[in-house]
Amino acid sequence: MSSPVSAAEMAAVKTSSNGVWQGDDPLHFAFPLLILQALLILVLSRFLAFLLRPLRQPKVIAEIVAGILLGPSALGRNAAYLRALFPPWSTPVLESVASLGLLFFLFLVGLELDLRSVRRSGRRAFAIAAAGISLPFACGVGVAFVLRAAIPGADQAGYAPFLVFMGVALSITAFPVMARILAELKLLTTPIGETALAAAAFNDVAAWVLLALAVAISGSGSGDHRSPIVSLWVLLCGAAFVAAWMVAVKPAMAWVARRADASGDGGGGEAWVAVTLAGVLASGLATDVIGIHAIFGAFVFGLTVPKEGGFAARVTARVEDLVSELLLPLYFASSGLKTDVATIRGGEAWAMLALVIATACAGKIAGTFGVAMACGMGAREALVLGVVMNTKGLVELIVLNIGRERKVLNEETFAILVLMALVTTFITTPTVMAIYKPARAAGRRRLHHRKLQGPDPSAPSSPSASAGAGAAMELRVLACIHGGQDVPAVINLIETIRGHTQPRRLVKLYILRMVELTERTSSILMARAARQNGLPSATSMSALHTMHDDVAAVAEDKRVSLVVLPFHKRQTGHGGDDVENLGPEWRAVNRRILREAPCSVAVLVDRGFGGGEQVSSEQVAHGVCVVFFGGPDDREALELAGRMAEHPGVQVTVVRFVDGKAGSEERSEVTLRPSHTKNADRSYTFSTAVVDAGKEKELDEAAVAEFRQRMGSLVRFEERVVVGNVIEEVVSIGKSREYGLVVVGKGRLPSAMVAQLAVHPAEHPELGPIGDALASSGHGVTSSVLVVQQHDMSNADEVPVSVVVDGRAQDGEFAKDMAEP
Repeated sequence: MSSPVSAAEMAAVKTSSNGVWQGDDPLHFAFPLLILQALLILVLSRFLAFLLRPLRQPKVIAEIVAGILLGPSALGRNAAYLRALFPPWSTPVLESVASLGLLFFLFLVGLELDLRSVRRSGRRAFAIAAAGISLPFACGVGVAFVLRAAIPGADQAGYAPFLVFMGVALSITAFPVMARILAELKLLTTPIGETALAAAAFNDVAAWVLLALAVAISGSGSGDHRSPIVSLWVLLCGAAFVAAWMVAVKPAMAWVARRADASGDGGGGEAWVAVTLAGVLASGLATDVIGIHAIFGAFVFGLTVPKEGGFAARVTARVEDLVSELLLPLYFASSGLKTDVATIRGGEAWAMLALVIATACAGKIAGTFGVAMACGMGAREALVLGVVMNTKGLVELIVLNIGRERKVLNEETFAILVLMALVTTFITTPTVMAIYKPARAAGRRRLHHRKLQGPDPSAPSSPSASAGAGAAMELRVLACIHGGQDVPAVINLIETIRGHTQPRRLVKLYILRMVELTERTSSILMARAARQNGLPSATSMSALHTMHDDVAAVAEDKRVSLVVLPFHKRQTGHGGDDVENLGPEWRAVNRRILREAPCSVAVLVDRGFGGGEQVSSEQVAHGVCVVFFGGPDDREALELAGRMAEHPGVQVTVVRFVDGKAGSEERSEVTLRPSHTKNADRSYTFSTAVVDAGKEKELDEAAVAEFRQRMGSLVRFEERVVVGNVIEEVVSIGKSREYGLVVVGKGRLPSAMVAQLAVHPAEHPELGPIGDALASSGHGVTSSVLVVQQHDMSNADEVPVSVVVDGRAQDGEFAKDMAEP
């Protein structure tokens, strides 16, 4: 990979072959070979990422290691393989494509970095960043003297460029990689994470200034003794470029963003995205002409794009998948392909590698730790901050590759520094986990659990016996949202619950935005936007399989009595037929929250509740129907309806369904038996707890009697005797257009009427049979639906069941279950 390629050799290379049937070898042509190289890199890097996933390693580690394995360090030691798949003439082609991806990725990095938030970060973040740069830089300069003396050929480069490149290489923090590590460890929105992001943002700006300085003074190769005036001119032109782009281009991009946002997702918006991408290329060309590097121009142009509004997110969505998933891995892998570990020969060279790693870690961690302690942070938090600030990544590799291109770093020095970047990033996650273990899940189980209904129906509206008498009139609600489109329905629901007749019955609302953690740049952009939108909200940025832990932790920390979840399907049009499905992954998130939450949970199926727009409490005017069959979940729904009834703009109707066969000879004995053959994803699940049916009936009667006495004329109460199809009766309520919201219990401990519905096919089993019927788009229900589950640890275990009526299985499952060992 390091053999020089002459202009004549490149001129002889053809782009496409005529195919093997016409005697051409595709591997002797640029485009087919590029496709094969990209395929190898992608397959190997994805496989390594899969292997490293249990260790929570960032994807960049797998991509660099893939390049090292494909290059001269491993497979490339076979000369025939290297000549066939990575011949010297293919290097410029692969690196040109990879550099194009790098250009646009650095533009995305500029989009991530908000200079105003950097300025607002405060003195502590600035002090930590300054110490985290200056001490490692000084250590890098010191190590540079040792390397020049110990590594053959290292002294061929000029002193100044070599010292600056070494200082920059050891002082850089990889902002995107560090942000994803913090999010993976659930530290992104903690004080440590906030401080680390702010300090890393300062570090990023300083790193680019230092990189521009290093490039400006490095010249074009070893032995380049050009006049210092040339380097000065490069620096001055670079500074003029930055000033011009901030003064002239930034207002122009603000105008472009406004026009694009005004045109929405139509063709006009696409045209402005194209203008922006052209601006990336033009900016890169400008800085390349100056003599810095094309990526510097792309980065600065990214800084000029406004972070407000939806334009930045729209541009990111157009660019990031192709860049992050295809082009950028080629750049990381090309760095690995140029890394020949075999050049590190002898004990002295490996000692130099250990020295560089130790110096990089000690300088960054010690500098950050000392200043963080001086700023009042605890020792453990300061140490964790120093470790995460030691993360290396993209900018590190850019520095090393530019140093290699400018012949400031020879092959051995380059290999040592690439391995240093790998090791320091690899050890970050396990080190932080060892130092700062988040024990939230374990601690959560020892705390009190809450629900709306008190331990006795005669003592309603007591959120928690443990919360104290002073808080008995306060309801704390955690509303989880996916984005701004969920906010109107949530606010309207809270306004409905809040009521007016008893000022002391306060509702304290907490909003948690759930953002999926991915390798995409938009994950960090969304989290940052959520923190800066002015709402009293937090952000859970996690992989979907751990999102429920964040929700449960926030619910426990805020001591809420009710978690409100958005259904994974939402109506997008006024006709009711346009439904957006967020997918089975988000449905699984809701199911895990229902199972793990330390309080009651309500799933909101929004069909334009409150008119689809946020309204004030005085504007609330709609009907609410509570469907009551009996059981803990229905009693919890009834308790919530009691709060709604206190609102003067809300008319609450309670419809209690009574079994028409009760007390008659036709009444059947219904029993639920656990089923080992049914799938919980496609069947309703019910509690395995053994309960006294008589006691449950007494609790139902007491709850209804107390509710009617307390509410009086505020609530319209109706009993319906059901002999036929229960589902048709319930669905008719949702189709009547009389109610804006229908509230039902999930029914984990169901009445006999609901229990018999367990044999029905389930579309959304997590909602229970009644909630599923109302949420199904095929029944023509127009009301929004709120499915309530009361928190009760004794009912937490749920399994699919078989229905046995008068000793006979209704679905053929009971006989199979009895036959199993």
